[in-house]
Amino acid sequence: MDLLASLLHEVRSTGALFGRTLLHAPWAVRFADRAPLTLLTMVRGDGWLIPDGAEPLRLHAHDVAVVVGPEPFTVTHEPGTPLTYTVQGPGQCITADGGDVSDQMGLGGRTCGEGLDAPYVLLAGGYPVQGTVSQRLLSTLPRVLVVPECGEPCPVLDLAVAEIDREVPGQQAVLDRLLDLLLLSTLREWFTQPAAHPPAWYRASTDPSVGPVLRLIHETPSRPWSVASLAREAGVSRATFARRFREVLGQPPMAYLAQWRLSQAADLLERSEYTVDAIARQVGYANGYALSVAFTREFGVRPSEHRARFRRTSMPRSWSEGPQQAPVMSLSS
Repeated sequence: MDLLASLLHEVRSTGALFGRTLLHAPWAVRFADRAPLTLLTMVRGDGWLIPDGAEPLRLHAHDVAVVVGPEPFTVTHEPGTPLTYTVQGPGQCITADGGDVSDQMGLGGRTCGEGLDAPYVLLAGGYPVQGTVSQRLLSTLPRVLVVPECGEPCPVLDLAVAEIDREVPGQQAVLDRLLDLLLLSTLREWFTQPAAHPPAWYRASTDPSVGPVLRLIHETPSRPWSVASLAREAGVSRATFARRFREVLGQPPMAYLAQWRLSQAADLLERSEYTVDAIARQVGYANGYALSVAFTREFGVRPSEHRARFRRTSMPRSWSEGPQQAPVMSLSS
C-alpha cells in the first residue's frame, strides 16, 4: 500500500451523504453541517466557494473542491448574493427566514432543489472521517483546495452523476466507492501540482532513498526496525539515510516510525476488538505495557481509555470534529 492509500484508508465513505442540488439564479447555499470533509463540484454552471472568513474561490463547471471542516462555508451564484438555503445536517435544509423546506425541496431520490430544468447543478458529498491516521492526512491539507477541470472527460464524475438517478439495490455502495475514487483522484492531482505545496511525506514518497523505506514502514510497522536496518533497505549508509530522512521529512526516522505505529494502534483500538497486547504486536511493540507507555506519552490517555472514549462519543452518521482551520488554496489562482 502506498503512502497516500494508507493515509486515505480511514477516509472512506460508508453511507456517505451524497446528493445533487438544482438551482436557479440568484442562489447561495450555506453548508453548516460541520462535516469534517466535503467534496463539491458544479456539474452544470459556474459558482463561487466562500469559506467563512476567507476570500471567494471561483468554481467552474467540473472543477472539484475539497473542504476540510468543520467550519461552515457557502457556495453561491455570485459573491454577495443573499442566502437562500442552509444545510444544517443530514437531510436538513433551512431557508433564510428559518423555514424547514427539507421535504418540499425533494425532487426524488438523491436530488433536491428548484426544478429539474434548473441551470445550476451542484454535487456534494460529505464524509464522516474517523481514525487517527486519516486525521494525519487531513491536518496536512489546506482548509479548501480546488482542482480545475483538466479539459478531459472525468469518468468517475460522470458515473457518479449517472448513479444518482438509479434508485436500485446497491446504489449506496456504488456511490460510496465512486465518491472515494473522486476524492482520491482529486487529492492525487492536487499533490502533484508545484503550487500546491504538498506535505513532506508525499514529496518524500518519490525520493529514491526515503520513498521505498517509507512504504515499508507503512506496510510493516511490526518489523523490529532500526535506523541501521532502514538504511540497509535504502541501500545507503546509516548516517546518509538519517540525514536524508530528516531533510525530506523534518524529523528523525525513528520518530516518524513511532508516530505511525501509535496512529495505527489508535485506529485499531477504535475499529477492532483486539486486546492491547495483540495490537501492540501488530504495530511493533513488544507487549501491551510498552505500547501503553508510548501511547499515554503521545495521546495523554491509556489505550483502554482511548477505546472507551471513542465508543462513548462515536455516533453513526454524525460528524466528528475535524482539524483546526487551515489555509485556502486553489490551483487556478
